[in-house]
Amino acid sequence: MPVAVVTGASAGIGRACSEALLGAGWQVALLARRADALAELANAQPSALALPCDVTGEEQVEAAFDKVQARFGRIDLLFNNAGTMPKGALIDEVSLAEWQGALDVNLTGMFLCARAAFGRMRRQMPQGGRIINNGSIAAHAPRPGSVVYTTTKHAITGLTKALSLDGRAFDIACGQIDIGNAATDMTAGIGAGALQADGTLRPEARMNVAHVAQAVLHMASLPREANIPFLTITATSMPWLGRG
Repeated sequence: MPVAVVTGASAGIGRACSEALLGAGWQVALLARRADALAELANAQPSALALPCDVTGEEQVEAAFDKVQARFGRIDLLFNNAGTMPKGALIDEVSLAEWQGALDVNLTGMFLCARAAFGRMRRQMPQGGRIINNGSIAAHAPRPGSVVYTTTKHAITGLTKALSLDGRAFDIACGQIDIGNAATDMTAGIGAGALQADGTLRPEARMNVAHVAQAVLHMASLPREANIPFLTITATSMPWLGRG
């Protein structure tokens, strides 16, 4: 059975994608900070491995990926998903600590996990694997007051492109999924009322997170000769194409 690592696996998109991969016959290593939530999922799934991990910690990430290899023998997929959405604010209202905290999770954390996966995929036999980065609609168009989050997600697009290029020599594919308004706890506020570019506050449509999980599963299940570099999935009537 193929082996996947999912970060941010304890809730939301990460949990939904973990469940979809397990349901499709994957062995899945579940990484997140919430040990209790991971244990709940892993205890019901013999093909799951719960690995409490803070993705911002270099030693924790390396130790977790070592445990994945020790348990399953290889890594075929990383769904690089863990992230945070800081509160909205204008740039002159953002403290350095808030900026750094978001970068630590959304950028450094994804770098550390991608680095750990890439290195092991490059050296395992047979060589290769796939990395799917969770970007965002913010990688295309910002929301008002989203300078920190938007900056991190634009950076992930650069990470995806660089890994896709560098991975060619080692049969490592890299793609990115940009998600708009999946119904999770993180987006509950958007469903109640989100600030629009014209200054109004309006609720936005959301979609079932299961649709995201199926999209990730599709990307993950492609043969290695095929790749989806970028996939965008949104709630149909969310104000994205009309944003600005």
